[in-house]
Amino acid sequence: MLRKQDASLTAVEYFKEYSKYIAHLLSALDFNEIDRVAKRMVQTAQNGNTIYFAGNGGSAATASHFATDFSHGLVGGTGKLVKAVSLSDNMPLITAISNDYGYENVFTNQLKNLLVPGDMLVVISASGNSPNVVAAAELANTHGATTVALCGFDGGRLKDICHHVIHIETEKGEYGPVEDVHMMLDHMLASYLIAVMKESSAV
Repeated sequence: MLRKQDASLTAVEYFKEYSKYIAHLLSALDFNEIDRVAKRMVQTAQNGNTIYFAGNGGSAATASHFATDFSHGLVGGTGKLVKAVSLSDNMPLITAISNDYGYENVFTNQLKNLLVPGDMLVVISASGNSPNVVAAAELANTHGATTVALCGFDGGRLKDICHHVIHIETEKGEYGPVEDVHMMLDHMLASYLIAVMKESSAV
């Protein structure tokens, strides 16, 4: 658990403690599960299916970053197209769905028009309980897609319903550290896919 900054800590001491905590969370990751997710992502991309990302707030920014790194980075490194889409990016559509159908449907209403069997949905939520990402995962599970949860705290609902779970276990409310590790997972997975796709394209 990250100790909150108080009068006993200087700024430098707090920054060092924060960094040590992030290193601890990284070392505690289930790397076998990350490996399974990475291999499934490669299979999804090589089959020509789409990898969708969804999240709220800071996790929406992470979803956008994932989609950018997966599509642009892989195209730039290999010449192969990886279909990667952030469902958090189209604000006119998101506000229209929210206004007409409720915010809990902003991802499911998009997926109903897009998702096909063999696709992957990566839902990103520190709490694991955001109603719209939970609903998206439940929909994807019934449409032949692979669901992956990136979650924190106690894992929430997503931990129980997704096919694959990368859980950053923390005290509730530690959004910053969880989101930091989620961003590092983006760069881990994107760089791995780039390496694998380069190798396969060279054969």
